[in-house]
Amino acid sequence: MHIATPCPPQGRYGARRILAAALFGLLLIALLPAMATAEPQRRVALIGVPGLEWSDLDRTRTPNLWRLVEQGASASLSTRAVPPPDRGITCPMAGWLTVSAGQRAGTEGRGCPPPPAPQVAGQGATVPNWRALAAHQAETGYAAQLGTLGQVVVDGGGKVAAIGPGAVLGAADKSGNVASYNPEGELTPYNLIVLDVADLADAWLKRPLDEYGIPTGLPGAERRAAVSLADQRIGALTARLPADTTILVAGISDVGPGAHLHVALATGPSPDGRPYPRGHLTATSTRQDGLVAITDLTATAIQLLGLPATRDVVGRAWQPGGQAAATTSETVAELADADLASQVLREVRGPFFAVLVVLQLLFYAFAALALRRRRKNSDEDEHASTSKLLMTVQIVSVVSGAIAISTFLAQLVPWWTLPVPMLSVVVTILAIAGLITALAFAGPWRAHPLGPLTVVTAVTSLALLIDVMTGSTLQVNAVSGYEPVTGGRFYGFSNIAFAIYATGTVLGLAGVAQWLLGRNVSKGVVVALCGAYGAFAIFADGWPSWGADFGGVPAFVIGLAVFLILLSGKRVSLLKLLLVGLVGAAIIGVLSVIDWMRPDTERTHLGTFVQQVIDGQALTVVARKFGAMIGVTVGNWSLTLLSLVALAFLFLVLARPSRWGAPALGQAYRLAPTLRAGLIGGLTCAFVGFLMNDSGIAIPAMALTVAVPLTLAACVRALQLAAPTPPAPQSEQAAPRRAGA
Repeated sequence: MHIATPCPPQGRYGARRILAAALFGLLLIALLPAMATAEPQRRVALIGVPGLEWSDLDRTRTPNLWRLVEQGASASLSTRAVPPPDRGITCPMAGWLTVSAGQRAGTEGRGCPPPPAPQVAGQGATVPNWRALAAHQAETGYAAQLGTLGQVVVDGGGKVAAIGPGAVLGAADKSGNVASYNPEGELTPYNLIVLDVADLADAWLKRPLDEYGIPTGLPGAERRAAVSLADQRIGALTARLPADTTILVAGISDVGPGAHLHVALATGPSPDGRPYPRGHLTATSTRQDGLVAITDLTATAIQLLGLPATRDVVGRAWQPGGQAAATTSETVAELADADLASQVLREVRGPFFAVLVVLQLLFYAFAALALRRRRKNSDEDEHASTSKLLMTVQIVSVVSGAIAISTFLAQLVPWWTLPVPMLSVVVTILAIAGLITALAFAGPWRAHPLGPLTVVTAVTSLALLIDVMTGSTLQVNAVSGYEPVTGGRFYGFSNIAFAIYATGTVLGLAGVAQWLLGRNVSKGVVVALCGAYGAFAIFADGWPSWGADFGGVPAFVIGLAVFLILLSGKRVSLLKLLLVGLVGAAIIGVLSVIDWMRPDTERTHLGTFVQQVIDGQALTVVARKFGAMIGVTVGNWSLTLLSLVALAFLFLVLARPSRWGAPALGQAYRLAPTLRAGLIGGLTCAFVGFLMNDSGIAIPAMALTVAVPLTLAACVRALQLAAPTPPAPQSEQAAPRRAGA
């Protein structure tokens, strides 16, 4: 017997199937445009010209480059990669490898080897010894992933073409291959076209070698001829490009024994489809108008092609910045001047600090003798001369304490354009320090031991606070700031600026606290007010949009806490220091995580470090910075000597009245008790900063350059306010001699 199987109602279920199929079809249609954008829809020509500087451009000699400046956006390019041993330059090959990886890369051995001739196979080419080059990057401390740029384009379905040996290095995928080498005819099929314009590099690499295996500099005539040839090649390529191509021009390396800032140009469609406006370029990696980095070039090409960013690329895409000068000539001159400032800075920084160290050592010796003379001179006839000597010591001390902040304020004057740059920077800094000193002695506060100290430290703290909140422009190319050429840092607080800022803040708070206590403000209110400003100062130091200082925040927290504990009249214990240290670590940890939660393109190195912790790369970064700290401390004997002498002067001269006959520091503590809390807090901050930052001994050296002279000024004023001891009658002077006989 046949038993019929019940069937579902076909009408209802058939309708459901039809509806589901229709919805799936609509969803597929909606997703097709998004799926299509996985492939690059734009075209980018990346033109690398190793060694091209802004001073090379000329309306007559380089008409094609001049036209690109007129049409698009421009900036100075910091090309820092992994330098060869004993030389702080970027070689052409290292520049191309850095473009390939989007991270600093380098080559093995001494000198600057030329890019290898690619192994051509059919239409494509391969980089010889690519695996060895890629493996070597792990030894540089940066772990650059060679082939990142080319691989991202290929994985996105794009086509890559390379023209020239260096271009193959920059455009190759992670296997070292490029699909099209030196293509002829139309370039329309390609999404990324990389051109190596090596005329400058080829001429330079033929020069005689110095003792480090680096070619000597190009003579002016040879350089101008090479630049002219490079401009002609750029004109020939741009004539072959479709009109909708974005052109990026970059002087990706140095071609001389010294590092320079180089040319960066962008013309054609920007990421939003509109042409790059005439003006400056910038990037979130530098936050400086008219300044970008070589690793940004990789990120820019990827973004222009509409491809997803990769974490292997540490740079940030170029974007339109501020307005350029009114004319192309002024724009070129302005950017050439930025390189001139960097070159002059590199020439004067070493001699300036050598002079600073020598003068500080001589001043400490002079001050020690002056304090010793006060004990010996008890005759009334010599009292006036002794007072004048002490006044001289006080004034020179205040000038010396103002030198540190004056190195930043000097950037308000274009001293690098003046004749004899070394003399110009010294005169400019001394003039500004003199103005600050005049302010310190201008009002009634000069009569108080902490009056001049408070004025100088307030100027120091507020000037650097305002600067870091408004873009850190005073630190760029300052003798105590950062050099765009080296590319170590472009924004926020540098380590030396942090040392000056933190020391000035803590000592300034000590002066303000003494002033408030002298007006019968309760100690609790004073501690709260100082803590509030100190907390904001720490926030400014660590906030990613301002100071972005990782190692400075814990040091600042500990130093400020020590100051506040002593100011409140309590004792500092090891347990309290440990708890405060944990608070400092927690604060910088929270700030770093907040930064990490922002988009990749907006992160600072704080958020980047969190990602490195997640990726297991943090130990490599810490080891590199620890090695730098040891190298700076061991290699910089002058700053080490200055630190030791300053500490010896503080504790063996000012704090040892029985030996030198002048109870200087004790007298200052008696008249201004908050000085002790401020001095100990500032020195604690400097010591912890020394342990936590890669600048090593430079941090306590600069902190002591502020703290010790200003403390000496306070001590001298305290001695002047001390009750003078009148000379004893001659009968009383003879009595001991008779008794001794």
